[in-house]
Amino acid sequence: MSKKKTEIIFLADEWETKKLGKKLAQELTVNSVLLLSGNLGAGKTTLIQGLGEALGIKEAIVSPTFTLINEYLEGKIPLYHIDLYRLNKGDIKDLHLENYWQGIEVDGGITAIEWSELLPYLPSNYIKINLEIDKNLGRKATIYY
Repeated sequence: MSKKKTEIIFLADEWETKKLGKKLAQELTVNSVLLLSGNLGAGKTTLIQGLGEALGIKEAIVSPTFTLINEYLEGKIPLYHIDLYRLNKGDIKDLHLENYWQGIEVDGGITAIEWSELLPYLPSNYIKINLEIDKNLGRKATIYY
C-alpha cells in the first residue's frame, strides 16, 4: 500500500472511537471510501456509528454481517455500510462493490467497508483504518491516507 500519510490514534473507549468517526465525517466527501480492518470487537462498527451520527443519520447503525450491505440514505450524504466478514474473495468480486464508490446505480455517498482486507480489488482512492485492541491503552487506530 503506497499511502502518503500515516496517523496513529489511541482511543480509550467507545466514545472516543465514535468521536473519530465524527471527525472523519467532517473530512469525507461524496464517493469517499473507508476501508476498515481489525479483529472482532476492535471498533469498526462503532467508528461507523460515529460517522453516521455526524452525517445526521437517525436510524440505528448496526453491522450488516448477515445482510452484507446497509444503505442509510437520510443523512447529509448517503452512507453505504458493507461487511465482508462471511464472504470469500470470489463472492465479493461478484457483488460489484465498485458501483458504490463510483456512484453507479446508487447515489454518490460514503462507502465504509468492514473486513476490507478481503476485497479482491481496491478503489483508486481510499482511507484505510486498522483498528486494534491494546490491553493497556484501549483501541489503537492506524489511519493510512
